[in-house]
Amino acid sequence: MQSKLTLSVLATALVLSACVTDEREWMKVDRTYTTAEFRRDLSECASKGKLDEECMKARGWVTVSPPKSEQKKDDPLAQPAGRPRR
Repeated sequence: MQSKLTLSVLATALVLSACVTDEREWMKVDRTYTTAEFRRDLSECASKGKLDEECMKARGWVTVSPPKSEQKKDDPLAQPAGRPRR
């Protein structure tokens, strides 16, 4: 009974940690790193389904791509749809 409970708790923790979805790419500029190191830091910096960016930066990681909220900026010089060019 004890082993079934332990197994179910570990499975739940694994599923919840997999729910963290962040499309940004991370890398360390000044040194080499392994996938295992990245996964460890990612899981330690993720809590409640959200990645703590400051935690990742404190561990030496920098973002390669901006978060989704920063990617969807409109071009202020673009013509609105349907308007003819002058």
